[in-house]
Amino acid sequence: MNNEAPLFGRIALIGIGLIGSSLARSINKYSISEHISIYSRSPETLKKACDLKLGDSYHRDPAQAVKNADLVIICTPMGAYTTVAQAIAPGLKMGAIVSDVGSSKRSVFSDLNPYLPDGIHLVPAHPVAGTADSGPESGFSELFKGHWCIITPLETTDPTAVTKVKNLWIRCGMMVEIMDASRHDHVLAITSHLPQLISYTIVGTVADLQDDLKSEVTKFAAGGLRDFTRIAASDPTMWRDVCLKNKDAVLDVLGRFMEDLTALQRAIRRGQGDLLEDSFSSAREIRRRVIEAKQDFINVKPKDES
Repeated sequence: MNNEAPLFGRIALIGIGLIGSSLARSINKYSISEHISIYSRSPETLKKACDLKLGDSYHRDPAQAVKNADLVIICTPMGAYTTVAQAIAPGLKMGAIVSDVGSSKRSVFSDLNPYLPDGIHLVPAHPVAGTADSGPESGFSELFKGHWCIITPLETTDPTAVTKVKNLWIRCGMMVEIMDASRHDHVLAITSHLPQLISYTIVGTVADLQDDLKSEVTKFAAGGLRDFTRIAASDPTMWRDVCLKNKDAVLDVLGRFMEDLTALQRAIRRGQGDLLEDSFSSAREIRRRVIEAKQDFINVKPKDES
């Protein structure tokens, strides 16, 4: 039983997929808000959210969904941000906070700021947590526990608004880091966006194999390939938008990766075992650091949580 007072009177969630529904569950479980208002453009998704009792009110009109909300969190694919901002703007109350959960942060300011009324506080955030599943039925309250949330406000952003968003994610069980948006985008391009692209590419390579070879590859898939297929199962629309919104940083790290891959290719061709071993040892050291940072885990949805 949570005895802490609610942080907000009313929170509006715009979009109710994996992240949005997990956040709704966390808000309910930890008494973060007195009222959760949910919007989805899909009647089927909205009905599912209602059936799961994720919120207190359900809306097909974005402006109605955000009416009187103290905090609005955009949980849609990033390609929809500008459309969402235009749709919710008429319903926002003076002093409301608008945040999001997207994996790219610099683009948030250009996609949202021009369409938000004066007196609205924009506090972009990125909860670095997720699974390959999607839809409101895929969410669970402990998704965020033990993971990082990165908040990327401007220097001019109201510090009280930043603190309120920070406290929300802390209440959900996250560790919080305040970071410049450009820095965030470069860091995440390396830690998240590049691995996702590599996974899609490796699985795509398997898909292009001759049918007889493909069946054997999938039949005898080792742990490495299984891990890549798990990552590649993520929502393609979301990742399309992330790559396009964080284009500059993604292209930069892709270029570096291709140079490193070419160097490995050359070392194998020339039989340079020492170079290969040094490269693999360096990678092993990075793995050790990830474990020491206690980020070597994936939160799993409890069987008893619908």
